[in-house]
Amino acid sequence: KEGDYISINGSTGQVFEGQIETKAAEISGDFAELMDLCNKYTRLVVRTNADTPHDAEVARTFGAVGIGLCRTEHMFFEGEKIKAMREMILAENKEGREKALAKLLPYQTKDFYGILKAMDGLPVNIRLLDPPLHEFVPHDKKGQQEMADAMGVTLEQIKARVESLSENNPMLGHRGCRLGNTYPEITEMQTKAIIGAAIQLRKEGMNPQPEIMVPLVGKHYEFEQQEEIIRATAAKLFEEEGVKPFEFKVGTMIEIPRAALTADAVAARAEYFSFGTNDLTQMTFGYSRDDIASFLPVYLEKKILKVDPFQVLDQKGVGQLIKMAVEKGRSVRPDLKCGICGEHGGEPSSVKFCDKVGLNYVSCSPFRVPIARLAAAQGAIENC
Repeated sequence: KEGDYISINGSTGQVFEGQIETKAAEISGDFAELMDLCNKYTRLVVRTNADTPHDAEVARTFGAVGIGLCRTEHMFFEGEKIKAMREMILAENKEGREKALAKLLPYQTKDFYGILKAMDGLPVNIRLLDPPLHEFVPHDKKGQQEMADAMGVTLEQIKARVESLSENNPMLGHRGCRLGNTYPEITEMQTKAIIGAAIQLRKEGMNPQPEIMVPLVGKHYEFEQQEEIIRATAAKLFEEEGVKPFEFKVGTMIEIPRAALTADAVAARAEYFSFGTNDLTQMTFGYSRDDIASFLPVYLEKKILKVDPFQVLDQKGVGQLIKMAVEKGRSVRPDLKCGICGEHGGEPSSVKFCDKVGLNYVSCSPFRVPIARLAAAQGAIENC
């Protein structure tokens, strides 16, 4: 009946009455031997998508050699963090935003400290704020009243500000680097948190390897303005902390077709590319990832599509943009590191394609890391 526990064997489908004690999966025996064999043949390495120290630790036990995508927005939806985030969004001027961001800074620093510590010595690719701001604000009357009380303004003022954030097409609206360029104080705060956490860990004798990624770049000037803010903020923090500056990479997410087509211009300043294949697929096909279910079954049945392009990389379309971007980028910067961090990073045929076009790494969810490692080794053998 409702409320009773059952347990399900995910491999066999068996259902058991009650709550059966579980233990964490681990690499051992034949599985460990197979993974060691994969390491001998693989060319590209496997990172993980992780937003918490726990996920980072799990992925590391499965053989991930870094984080390919750390989404900072997932860190804001907790307790006091979301309140401060909403204060920043609903502020009417820069002074109000900076006041709210000052509250967020210690929370962000603590979050980055934990993830960098869990991946000590390995690269951690941290994406700056990406989603549109309306995703963080309250849309119900009760939530808006609470914000009005906290900020000392009227419900009508909060309601009007929330409504002003509404967009007809938020996926292509005020998000990603567009946020950082219109509100540079957001990029400044996140840079302080990332570099501040790394400074703290280095003082403790560790070796954090942060990478800062600018999302949704379509034109190289967008990236360059963000990179200037990041570098200037870091330089100022090094001076304030009295520490010797250390190297860290600043790169970009290639998820807009125009960025792939003009990758040589972007690579003049970007130190690495990370292909966001979820959005790149959306923008190349013109399919909404959230709405494709309304016609995908028919398209699969009529063989208009052979597979769901959000699960299996479209090698003839999206894949060619990736191949072109890698070639154009490396024509300017031969040592340009390239990887992918979309859902495709754990899908075997997509991983093999990534090896074929010369990517350095793929990134996937923690429990898909072994699958990606096996596919990477198979791809290296098939493509040699």
